[in-house]
Amino acid sequence: MIVKKLRVAVAGATGAVGREMLRILEERNFPVEELIPLASERSEGKSVPFAGGERTVRRLARDSFEGVDLALFSAGATRSREFAPAAVEAGAVVVDNSSAFRMDADVPLVVPEVNPDALDAHRGIIANPNCSTIQMVVALKPLLDAAGVRRIVVSTYQAVSGAGQSAVDELRDQVEALGREERLEASYMPHPIAFNCLPQIDVFLEEGDTKEERKMVEETRKIFGQPDLPISATCVRVPVYNSHSESVNVELGRPVSPDEARGLLSGAPGIEVVDDPAALAYPMAINASGRDPVYVGRIRRDPSAENALNMWVVADNLRKGAALNAVQIGEVLIKKRLLRAA
Repeated sequence: MIVKKLRVAVAGATGAVGREMLRILEERNFPVEELIPLASERSEGKSVPFAGGERTVRRLARDSFEGVDLALFSAGATRSREFAPAAVEAGAVVVDNSSAFRMDADVPLVVPEVNPDALDAHRGIIANPNCSTIQMVVALKPLLDAAGVRRIVVSTYQAVSGAGQSAVDELRDQVEALGREERLEASYMPHPIAFNCLPQIDVFLEEGDTKEERKMVEETRKIFGQPDLPISATCVRVPVYNSHSESVNVELGRPVSPDEARGLLSGAPGIEVVDDPAALAYPMAINASGRDPVYVGRIRRDPSAENALNMWVVADNLRKGAALNAVQIGEVLIKKRLLRAA
């Protein structure tokens, strides 16, 4: 297939995920004819690296998308709601990394390894799921296809990079402050995160769940097309700079042995199995950082429930959990000829 080169805009290009999008577009040789980096007026005129050169950042505005074929958004939900419809009106297809449109009935919520056909019905805006949801559904998809999924219990161990660069800087500052025996100050987290675990990500809702936990439940149901799937989530922020880890317990529709599960996962796209207890080999955040796969290990039976397995799932939350997934959606749009210039 001959692929035409595209005019690609990245909204939020100076943020952590936006910069990762630029790197991944370049790494994967995405067919970019012209890159248009967009950000708030604070970043207007700054430069970002791309394809061996520098690109000047423009201010994100409603008229920023004339002639744009694909717009990757990582500028926050408020800006997505304001500017994504303008991009669509200008003829672009939007892939949005925020929570703005994820649960809209008319907006596909897509992980390319899991539900790429959902793109066929898009109306201009496609939502990127939450980072913690993405890595879990990638790991569960082979088991869903082979045996069906009846219930999921997940506990997450989420890195501070998921809260932005300021949270990363705060963790680093707190670690240094502890070394000097100074009092810890928390500005971007509800409590100090250094050498601590916080069982709160985002705000608390009326029933006691946090918004992050509710996202995992609702997004997984939508992606799997199972609106009543029982799911329980507990999301915890941990003092790790990058890459999220998850303990996933899944009840299946039939018995699946750990060996069968390893075989199913090993042959699935986007997954790398690291599961050799004798060699102390299992997924770790420090090894996943900067890499594309979803890593799965510690696969074992759960004898407390029928047809249940436990597994440990780790992925780089800035890459597969955000930027890479968005670029992969763009690649599928090209393959399916769902872009104006494709």
